[in-house]
Amino acid sequence: MASLERDETNQPIRVAIVDDHQLVLDGLVASVHDPKNGVAVVTSSTTWSGLITSPQLPVDVVVIDLRLEDGIPVATKIRALTVMGVATVVMSRHADTASVTAAMNAGALGFVAKTESVRELITAIHSAANRQRHLSASLSAALEEFESAPNPGLGRQEMRALVLYAGGRSIKEVASDMMTTEETVKSYIKRGRRKYRLIGVDVGTRVLLRRHGLREGWLIAE
Repeated sequence: MASLERDETNQPIRVAIVDDHQLVLDGLVASVHDPKNGVAVVTSSTTWSGLITSPQLPVDVVVIDLRLEDGIPVATKIRALTVMGVATVVMSRHADTASVTAAMNAGALGFVAKTESVRELITAIHSAANRQRHLSASLSAALEEFESAPNPGLGRQEMRALVLYAGGRSIKEVASDMMTTEETVKSYIKRGRRKYRLIGVDVGTRVLLRRHGLREGWLIAE
């Protein structure tokens, strides 16, 4: 099994990259692969299944897109790679604080927004190979602000009702998804809004709730 503990005498870091857009994947491979600078991309794939069936595994570091649209939570992927002894760097077009927090809590050692430079990604790869966490200065600052923000203390059902409603479902549809009554859903939403109001966050309309959901990472901008 490949070791993540490295020094200057080691061979280049063996990297796998996963992104479901072939053009993006090809560009990343071409930009990141540079054994002279300590990184060798030994396999790439547009799917999670393509990665885990690669004969090149285990590698030192997997760089994986946050949302591969395959129905498998990124946390599950990160944990599976961790069991194999592989470090993970997550990259995403949507680098909201909630997504960053979730990925890092699941065991990712880096999170790189796709708006960042290739150099930032390579830095994250080197850090991950040495079992060190890495975030860009802007993401670190945003995460620090996010973690210090007041917590509304939502219950699990209140949170789920707000997320579904913010995503565009009707009260009736939310009730069906949650297998409860419409009155119960209205109660969850009302309590959730009241808890947000107590910490100074106005989500009193669906528009405001959706905007908050986009900021928090519940929803993905279309």
